[in-house]
Amino acid sequence: MNVKPVSDRIQPFNQLPHLPPPEEIIDKDVLLQWGYASRSLAELNKNLHRLPDPSILVNTISLQEAKSSSEIENIFTTNDELYIAISDTLKEEIASSATKEVLRYREALWAGYHSIRETQRITSNTVIEVYQKVKDTTLKLRTPQSRVVIRRSNSEFRSGEIIYTPPRGGEIVKSLIDNFLDYLGSQDSYPTDPLIKMAVSHYQFEAIHPFSDGNGRTGRILNLLYLVSQGLLALPVLYLSKYIIENKDDYYFRLGAVTQRGDWKSWILFMMNAVKFTASYTNNLIDDIVTQMEETLEYSKAKLKWYSKEVNETIFMQPYIKPALLNQVLNRTSRTTLTKYMSELTHLGILSPKKDGKEVFYVNNDLIRILEG
Repeated sequence: MNVKPVSDRIQPFNQLPHLPPPEEIIDKDVLLQWGYASRSLAELNKNLHRLPDPSILVNTISLQEAKSSSEIENIFTTNDELYIAISDTLKEEIASSATKEVLRYREALWAGYHSIRETQRITSNTVIEVYQKVKDTTLKLRTPQSRVVIRRSNSEFRSGEIIYTPPRGGEIVKSLIDNFLDYLGSQDSYPTDPLIKMAVSHYQFEAIHPFSDGNGRTGRILNLLYLVSQGLLALPVLYLSKYIIENKDDYYFRLGAVTQRGDWKSWILFMMNAVKFTASYTNNLIDDIVTQMEETLEYSKAKLKWYSKEVNETIFMQPYIKPALLNQVLNRTSRTTLTKYMSELTHLGILSPKKDGKEVFYVNNDLIRILEG
């Protein structure tokens, strides 16, 4: 069934068709880009196993994904504040509201990851849990009377103008969500490649807009979780939001084109390019991190008798660390010895101290250079 143009954008789009979209959207152009995206994603998944400890990516790439995904929704924070917050639980509690939003995104991503490792599929509980983590709420699907509209941003021409009104009504929204979940979960009923399904379902989720707020961030997390559930990614670390934030206008234009003109092809091509680009980018990031880790380990072990592979992995787990984190690896080190070790790391340029009020953090500048380069 083709999507008919929406003539009145202020009326709920209750005629939003169920999935799947028309079969003719899969043409030679889509298949070509799908092939490129699939190969790039497979290379990334293989490369993940080069990391000695996958948690290194948990605190680096996933944090960048969280920051960029939040920026798409005009939630901005600085890398510096984020790095301090993740290195100190107390700092997380007193962080700015924008930083807390980004940290909640990362928390939601990993809560969803642990959920699908058990279920092996996206369920209604997965969707709701991710949303609740993103928004720090106990709310579920929006209520039938909730009036939710999408408006032009303040930076756009005719800012504040309504550009889309999602479906409204308890049974309508529930029916659409059930169909969305069936489409993702049943390969027998909907035999489509998972990458294509990810692109199609992302549009559908944004069009349904099942929650009062936080739909964009929730939907982008579900993209990664779905790829993990299908065995295309071992960890949800594809940095998709980098491509989206760099092509934000096109992202929203392509979403709107599906609604207004049924233009599925340009949307799927956009998403295949996003996967291809970000898989390649994330691959390079992993290569750079692994290479730098190896060089730091070789250099440091030649200079410091106490330096070990475990210490090296610890200082690459996150950009800012506190001495207490290193002491967990060293296990029995006295405060005096730990202070001496931190001084030696600073003297060699492996870490550099940074004060934040009364607190002192130690910065891995090589890791920051890679992440922000």
